[in-house]
Amino acid sequence: MSTTGANADPLAALGSLPGVAESVESVRKAVDRVYGHRIMRRRSNEITSEAALRGARGSAALSGADWALEEVRRRTDFSGDEEAHTVGAALRLTAEAGQLLSIWRQSPLRVLARLHLVAAAGQEDTVGRPRQDGEPVDEPLVELPLPDATEVAGRLEGLSQLIIAGGSAPALVTAAVVHGELLALRPFGTHNGLVARAAERIVLVGSGLDPKSVCPAEVGHAEPGRAAYLAALEGYVSGTPEGMATWIAHCGRAIELGARESTAVCEALQRGAA
Repeated sequence: MSTTGANADPLAALGSLPGVAESVESVRKAVDRVYGHRIMRRRSNEITSEAALRGARGSAALSGADWALEEVRRRTDFSGDEEAHTVGAALRLTAEAGQLLSIWRQSPLRVLARLHLVAAAGQEDTVGRPRQDGEPVDEPLVELPLPDATEVAGRLEGLSQLIIAGGSAPALVTAAVVHGELLALRPFGTHNGLVARAAERIVLVGSGLDPKSVCPAEVGHAEPGRAAYLAALEGYVSGTPEGMATWIAHCGRAIELGARESTAVCEALQRGAA
């Protein structure tokens, strides 16, 4: 996404794309329904914890580790194969995201470095820093042209400046751009998808749209499957108005599905079934 040009707030300009305002309103209504549930007034911490677990499961599934929810819930050792490492990384990132909210608006690049450090768990020499020219990227499920290190550095800096400056863009738009830009750039050697989705979560919570983190967008990204997720991402990478609007709408629908998931959890708790 270009961050230059005459418009001082390019993220706000995306809010005027066809269908985006409708997505923003639909997301707001879905989030409000969860927060208005009577269970949220008494047991919101339980909903937050369950949303974190389900969000981590969804994010791991999009990175190739599609485990059943109950397997994620019961497992305590994630030191086995590659899928176990991925699920463990997703769980760590979900827990870490909530600790980084106060830093995000002042130093988003520092937060991204921290997220990668947590995801990689010190397993790589390149952990916590953007890749350099010639360094490989292990993100096999995202088959898109890979920007070179110079472009990555410039676009990361541009994204950082937009976050620090703030603006009038809806939270959905900002979250979608952060998520899409990180997946398009794949700035780290590994775990870019997990980091991108954790950063999206930080934006949604920190913006006040979902302050209790009970609407796990990762669930909604995973539900239609990886093919639909990657097809929407291609729209973002295209940079066209239609492609950007498609990606933002996809992210909006993901939040709605996450909200629906937590509403179902509220209903189960109300019935005494969970």
